[in-house]
Amino acid sequence: MNSARISELLKTRPKTSLFWGLYLASSNPEAKPDLGIAVAKKLAKRAVDRNRLKRMIRELVRGAQATKLNGDVVVKLKKPIGRETRGRLRKAEKEVLRAQITGLI
Repeated sequence: MNSARISELLKTRPKTSLFWGLYLASSNPEAKPDLGIAVAKKLAKRAVDRNRLKRMIRELVRGAQATKLNGDVVVKLKKPIGRETRGRLRKAEKEVLRAQITGLI
């Protein structure tokens, strides 16, 4: 997905939870659905955590695209993670983030 398409989707009204924003595009039957993920360095300091979150989001959205979602999707992290765990994403926090993104989809 190119940056112009992501910018266009970010202008739409998101479905939100505490940490996530989910931006959906209208379905286009002839085009393959795309996925954009925005996890800013300011919000997740460690590259390991950013990559782990991106993998988790890809897994959840691909499963949902097979059943429910049929348009372009952009998922954006809105709040910093790891405040209580000295900047590191721990298992309990990861499960909370997974539950929130699953609830949005």
